[in-house]
Amino acid sequence: MPHSNNGRPQTKANSNQSAANASGVKRPTRSKKNWIPVVAGILKKGNLILVGQRPETHTLGGLWEFRGGKIEMGESPEFALARVLREELGIEAEIGELKIACTHSYGDVGILILFFEVLFWKGEPKAQHHTSLDWVSAKELPNKNIPEANRTNLPRIYKAFNL
Repeated sequence: MPHSNNGRPQTKANSNQSAANASGVKRPTRSKKNWIPVVAGILKKGNLILVGQRPETHTLGGLWEFRGGKIEMGESPEFALARVLREELGIEAEIGELKIACTHSYGDVGILILFFEVLFWKGEPKAQHHTSLDWVSAKELPNKNIPEANRTNLPRIYKAFNL
């Protein structure tokens, strides 16, 4: 079996790669993205879903989003979501099962979004972080100015949460 210039036996896969590199053809460069794991909770009241408007001074300012946030080191996704709902809405929530996991890129930053069902909560959600909160129907949601990461996944979200 022929050997490549790195001393390993040359397989068909790395033989083609070596030939391509030797002929001057460059493989597309893959950049490493910074990945941010985030959780999102779907709070439903009847046929309405809670969304919050991000402050103008924040990333994606002015957009309406499902409630959630970053998972901190050492937290489970469920714990992170309960923490964020407590800090940003002032409620104590019982987190249900993971319904959807999806990814999205904003430039050089990739996000992994874990969508959970929020089964119950104690207290009335208050806009402690957001400019405003709104209960909207699934039909109204596409008319809101929502982040691309949410918009591209609306069909999956609707199906997973029976909206």
